[in-house]
Amino acid sequence: MRTASGAVAARSATPFVTYVLIALNVVVYAITAAQSRSLMANERGSALFIDWVMYPPAVAAGEWFRVVGSGFLHYGLIHLLLNMFALYIVGRDIEPVLGRARYLAVYLISLFGGSAAVMFLAQDNLTAGASGAVYGLFGAVTVILLRLRQNPNSMLILIGINVFISFSLPGISLWGHLGGLAAGTLATLGVMFLPGWLRARTPEQVRTVGVIALVVLASATLALIGAAAMFLG
Repeated sequence: MRTASGAVAARSATPFVTYVLIALNVVVYAITAAQSRSLMANERGSALFIDWVMYPPAVAAGEWFRVVGSGFLHYGLIHLLLNMFALYIVGRDIEPVLGRARYLAVYLISLFGGSAAVMFLAQDNLTAGASGAVYGLFGAVTVILLRLRQNPNSMLILIGINVFISFSLPGISLWGHLGGLAAGTLATLGVMFLPGWLRARTPEQVRTVGVIALVVLASATLALIGAAAMFLG
């Protein structure tokens, strides 16, 4: 059996990738809290936080690990809990539809998209959090609902509210959120709609088109980060 994305349906409905991502975020947070000796102000005095936080000039200097590492850091316990709750709510529904590998790819592409936007548009900021990837999953849910011919209004309203909050409150990475949203939406369109647009008929063709779309988008987001790094350098 295959899902709507062309992925082979998993034998278990348990969203293992979502649980692993949540666990990694929690472990990283625990390390930063232990290093800073503070549960709430974990960014202060944590060597890991300092080394991984997204800072475009540092990425331009060759510290590319910040592009991924920053997506597993959080400013305080509330930031962590909000992002992990959102990841659990949307991830458990997306993972069975996309399949584990495609779901992880969409998550990472969303993270890269958020980092690319920060590299171009928030170069002086210290950015951290899974929010960019989570926003990408918001876009993914919307695309999936459209593909399954279900009403996406609830997700569109949720996205609108969150974007408004990102505009309104200081200290929130607006560009990281919007970059992640755009990348995750495009990645899921590539998996869910592009095979049909290109008239892919067999399961193998559907799978191949989806994989190529994900590879192209991952490469494009990384290329944008590289271009921004060259500009800063």
